[in-house]
Amino acid sequence: MAYGPFNLTLATILDNCNIVDVEEGVVAEGVRIVIKDQLIGEVVEKSVRVEGEVVDLQGCFVLPGLINVHNNLSIEFPFEKMNPNEDPAITVLRCYRRALDALRSGVTTLRTVGEVHRVDIALKKMVNEGWVEGPRIVAGGKGLGSTGGHGAGFGQIEADGPYEFLKAARAELAHGADHLKIFISGGLAKPKEEFDEPQMTKEEMQAVVYAAKSKGTYVAAHAGGSNSIITAASAGVTCFEHGYILNREAAKAIKSVKGYLVPTLSVTRSPEWMRANKFNEEVIEKALSAADRHTESLKTAVSEGVTIVNGTDLPPGDFNAGVNATVKEIEFLVEAGLSRLEALRAATLNAARLCRISDRVGLIKEGFYADLIAVLKNPLDDVKALRSIVFVMKGGKVIKDELRSRQV
Repeated sequence: MAYGPFNLTLATILDNCNIVDVEEGVVAEGVRIVIKDQLIGEVVEKSVRVEGEVVDLQGCFVLPGLINVHNNLSIEFPFEKMNPNEDPAITVLRCYRRALDALRSGVTTLRTVGEVHRVDIALKKMVNEGWVEGPRIVAGGKGLGSTGGHGAGFGQIEADGPYEFLKAARAELAHGADHLKIFISGGLAKPKEEFDEPQMTKEEMQAVVYAAKSKGTYVAAHAGGSNSIITAASAGVTCFEHGYILNREAAKAIKSVKGYLVPTLSVTRSPEWMRANKFNEEVIEKALSAADRHTESLKTAVSEGVTIVNGTDLPPGDFNAGVNATVKEIEFLVEAGLSRLEALRAATLNAARLCRISDRVGLIKEGFYADLIAVLKNPLDDVKALRSIVFVMKGGKVIKDELRSRQV
């Protein structure tokens, strides 16, 4: 972390900060963060004089804003209530509310992985143009899957055969998708599906990968079991969601393509949230019964050096057992064996790399967006410190400041 004089006027200065460096795993104590035009200018010692508006963070620990990479903002719960043909205005309002809730809870960037009406692409445009307040959105458009497959009924594009998948993939990219999402196996949402039930052929996967690569992007796959993951990795898929049953061969396959695993541990250990959202007991029982295998799968992936990324598959601003869902997922990662630093990286640096925005998001660094959160205690000592996010900033704009009220 660089220190030194920085002459800047009309800046915002975050004073009395302890910065958590998620890249190096260290804390820089008693420093200032200088911000101008949405960007971090420099981190300077407290003794360096800088002109601008001072925001006193009272010794809080400052981190990059959290990133949640598995979101379906448009989905309705329980799943039986989903109507992919609902009025788009209703879909927009639901998605906007969830995105705003996420931002206010400290999640400054969301990646979406399949939305009804491609509402994520529209919402991204509205946020970027300043019409509404919300997190940064890395949009996936509509998901792609086989006829009657796991995504059927959730607004996905249904296709069969390589040609149809190639055409559908190109259409999503033309609509403005930043990446592509496919459904390659069964999952939890449908009780009669098996986790490793194959739902796409290798040739179909290759067609989608070809389209993605032609536009310089990648493919993320809903993947429940090992066989589907191995096939998808050989087809060029590099991001895998869930991995409920993931053996060592599948972990090695992900590693061989320099891929990512988004384990979404929340979906197999959140009965309170599921019951509050009126899931039927059959779905809840299926989810909970997979928890131990899910944890072992993650441990296998970690032991093989697979990069882990934070994603919930629950609305990112919801509460899960009284804790923000995105924060709870970080806690689940630690419970499953990741170090506190690794879990923090999963929700910051690793997530930014997956989303291909690591040149401007995911670190507290000169030239990066001033997307920041502050907590009262050091999360490297205990990630539960993230349960009390008292300050949120996105692009240099203060979204939440509970510290100011304490000063009054």
